[in-house]
Amino acid sequence: MDAPWFVYLPLIFALYIFTKHFFHKLRNLPPAPLLNLPCIGHLYLLKKPLYRSLAKISDRYGPVLLLQLGSRRVLLVSSPSAAEECLTKHDVIFANRPQLLAGKHLGYNYTSLVWTSYGDHWRNLRKISSIEILSSQRLQMLQGIRVDEVKSTIRALNRASEQRRMVDMQKAFFELTMNVVMRMIAGKRYYRENVEEVEEGRRFREIVKDTLLLDPSNMGDFLPAIRWLGVGGVEKGLVELQRKRDAFMQELVEGCKRRFKSCGGGDGGDGDVVAEGKTKTMIEMLLALQAKEPEY
Repeated sequence: MDAPWFVYLPLIFALYIFTKHFFHKLRNLPPAPLLNLPCIGHLYLLKKPLYRSLAKISDRYGPVLLLQLGSRRVLLVSSPSAAEECLTKHDVIFANRPQLLAGKHLGYNYTSLVWTSYGDHWRNLRKISSIEILSSQRLQMLQGIRVDEVKSTIRALNRASEQRRMVDMQKAFFELTMNVVMRMIAGKRYYRENVEEVEEGRRFREIVKDTLLLDPSNMGDFLPAIRWLGVGGVEKGLVELQRKRDAFMQELVEGCKRRFKSCGGGDGGDGDVVAEGKTKTMIEMLLALQAKEPEY
């Protein structure tokens, strides 16, 4: 009497693992954990928090590993010398960004600086960022904002100390960072005291909260079937979040144009939005660049 088919499953599985390992060695790929499961690969090894999980994998299997995370291959490098080699000698090979779902919706279809792949477009964005927006001269112009916000945080901590109140330092530093960033970008603060536009501040804090609640390890990026089936509604959440972010930032840009016009800056067209040499925020700097290069 023939044995049932499921009796042969362990043998088939062992043959699958052996074959995968054999071809891995044959192609001279970096070492990988032996158990590479069908469909999910090495995803079973990952747990939260991710950085600790990856550290444990490196400690167990070695400083340079090739992981198969669902449909994506991921090179895990934890050795300083190997990381230096990847980021210097072979930097162009590793320069591209993975096309994740967040980059599609939050990165304007992979065209923003964080998400775009290496090439002319990326080089141009990097030049604008390093020379025009984040240069030493520009940052020095905005030093007063950083000093002011640090003093404000110290005063808030001092008041809490006098009142013997508990202070959440993580929250305090987060609010300090967000106020510095938004004052440099748009000239507005949205946390703690002296928030000029209460409703606008509430909307901004809501957007930040929604962004932080997003799960960066979206399984649909590694298992396409989940995305195709629409499981979890992650993509809908990203689309809605980007709609809110876009609307909010567009209002900041239009507000900057109106302020310039009210100060006698002309008819408010893009060509004369910001007077050369008088920019104060990063939005104004970008509008000045747009006036110089309207075709880009």
